[in-house]
Formats: sequence, C-alpha cells, structure tokens
Amino acid sequence: MSNLPLAGLKIADFSWFGAGPICALHLATYGATVVRIESETRIDSLRTIAPMAKDKTGYNVSGYFNNFNAGKLDITLNLNTAQGLEIATQLVAWADVFLTNFTPRVVERWGLTYDKLAEINPRIIAAYQPMQGYDGPHRDYLGFGAVLTPITGYSHMSGFPQRKPVGLGTNYPDYVINPGHTLIAILAALRYRHRTGKGQRIECAQLESSVCPLGPAIFDYTANGRVQTRAGNGLPNAAPHNAFKCRPLSDAGRPMDERWVAIACFSDAEWQALVEAMGKPAWALDAKFSTLAARKTNEPELDAGVSAWTADKDAYDLMRDLQSSGVPAGVVQSARELLDVDEHLKARGYYAYLDHPETGRAAYDGPPFKLSKTPGALRSPAPQLGQHTEYVCKEILGLTDEQIADLLVEGVLA
Repeated sequence: MSNLPLAGLKIADFSWFGAGPICALHLATYGATVVRIESETRIDSLRTIAPMAKDKTGYNVSGYFNNFNAGKLDITLNLNTAQGLEIATQLVAWADVFLTNFTPRVVERWGLTYDKLAEINPRIIAAYQPMQGYDGPHRDYLGFGAVLTPITGYSHMSGFPQRKPVGLGTNYPDYVINPGHTLIAILAALRYRHRTGKGQRIECAQLESSVCPLGPAIFDYTANGRVQTRAGNGLPNAAPHNAFKCRPLSDAGRPMDERWVAIACFSDAEWQALVEAMGKPAWALDAKFSTLAARKTNEPELDAGVSAWTADKDAYDLMRDLQSSGVPAGVVQSARELLDVDEHLKARGYYAYLDHPETGRAAYDGPPFKLSKTPGALRSPAPQLGQHTEYVCKEILGLTDEQIADLLVEGVLA
C-alpha cells in the first residue's frame, strides 16, 4: 500500500519473543516490508504459548505470537551454518533497518555486530535491544519483561501493603516501553540518514528503557527521601480510589462472571457527588470522611462502605449513573467485554479482524495511532513458520530454484 508512510522501507527482523517483534510490527503496520527471520531448530517460544486457537495445535495457532507479527514475511534460516550466515548478510545488504533483541554474546557469535553490518551496508540502521546493555557487569544477562519488572522496581510498588510483591501479572515492558522507545529511535535514525546519508547503531537497553516511566518514584526519593512501595489500588491524592465488587454477571459463580467498577474521587466535590449518588447514607456524612486527608486516614472503613453499596448493583448501570453525576468511574472490563461490549472501541474500529489459514478469523490489535493522511493498516495475518522462505529467497535475494533446493537439502533453509 503505497499511501502508507513507511512504504518502501525494508526491515530485517532478527528478533524474537516480544520487544523486538512488536517494534517491527509497528513498522509493518505503517507500510514497511518486514522479513522475520526464524529458526526451525530454536522455535520462537511465543509460537508455543497459549492462548491457542480452539482445537488447534502446532506452531502457527498461538494468539500470543500471531497478534505481534501481523503483516510480516517469514523465512526460516539456520544461522549456525556458514551458508545461513551468508543468507543473513544478503538480507542485511537488502535492508534499511536491522533489528534484534538477542543477547550480545549471540550477536557477537554470529558476527551481527554493527561494525560487521556496516561493512556490508554502510547505510544500515542497526537497532539492538540487549536486556541490560552492551557493557557493564550484567551485559550477558538475559530475560523477559517478567524479569525486568522486579529488577527495575515495578514489582516493589505492585500489590497490597503488608503482602509480598506481585508484579504486574504480565511482561509489561515488552509490550509498550521497549518497542516504543526502539521505534522512536529508528525513526530518528531514519531522519538522520535522510539528511546525511549515514546509517548508525542504536542500543536500547531494555533495563534502562523500562526504568524511564518510574521517574516520579525516583524523584520522590531524591527530593523527599521517601521510598514508594505497595499501595494496592490507592493513590495519595484520591479517596476513594479502588475497584469495588458489583453484582455478578450470572449466578454461575465463575471468576469470569465477577463484575467490578473502579471509582476515584480526587476532590471533595467528587466525593460529595458520590455521597449524593449513594443516597446520603449516614456513615458517609460522618466528619471522618469530610476531607481528603480524613478519608485517607479512614480509607479501609471508607472502602468497606462503598463496597457494601455497590455489591448488588449492575456494574455498567452504576458506571453510567456515576459518570452522569460527575464521579469518575469505569467498569473493570474483561477481554470478552473489550471485544464484544465496549461501544467506544467498536465505534472507532480499533480491533482488526483478519483471516488466518490455520486459526480462521481472529481479532488483532489495530494500529496504535492514526495518521490523517497516511493511516496505518494490518495488511495480512501473522505468517506461518517459514511461509515466505521461497518468496524471500527468490524475489528479494534473487536466488535460483536450484540454489534454494540445495539450501533446503543442506538444512540451511526449512
């Protein structure tokens, strides 16, 4: 699609798991040609992780993998062979951007360091996402977002007081922070190359990228000597500020049938509006709830009173009533509700429904931002493992049928 802003840009995506592939996904969404390089001997584990399409098995049916790899071409290549590394160098010569999140040790073993790539393609922009950087005592440590959350401090602040840290329940830095920072860096490097004709090396250490959003906690310590810790759903400048249980969706008693509504009062006016909505119960009129400071002091009792009031109410009706009264409130939605119930996301057409040869029609996350003149689009579902090996070898690298057959026999391609 020539009207996409990155049409004509060529990406050699040597990454795996989350942070790298998600960055490359955004590049593909806005028009870049992304060739995803995979190994059949060391399968990207995201291909094996649930959720899987119902009653399906194999490497091509993981919703986890497919959601992060739409719009890409896929080639299986054995980089532990000399011929495999030769194919890799041909892809580098073709590409505008090289992307990897392998450890420095693996990058160096395969000879994919920037100095080597620049010899092949002086205009290459090489983006590296090492876990903790290319120098320092932890340069060769590896891990995922679930490792980053404890070592960066997120887990220390996640959970409830007097309980052990629970983390974020997900590989949070992998989805937004790391790929987002790398994407911005690639676009900046492309602008620099457009002006100067020169490529460059990008190092986005996932550790440092993940620490950035914790600025307020760092500032609180440096300015006030205060170490922020677990506060559950609470905030120092709001009360109530919590999720309150509502009437279940049904009487089945399953956890998925639970309904919750988040309520937040940042001012006395919002609190008074909530009191009015609750029908001015006697407990809420007590002086110990009349100011924010007083409500914070008596927060457990405050939350218990609000919880008793919400327990028999429908979450969506309650949300609408509170919002119309000027009280910030929102239903704690499940994945099903985001897809099937949320009117706003439906009206905006956020989720893209694509037809995959093995999983059938499925929902994918849509473009994360919209450009008025050159909007992004998911052009194809995630590729099957090695789906485009022949196409990439013939149409991009110019190999003959005989050469491709020999490489398949020798185990270089799969």
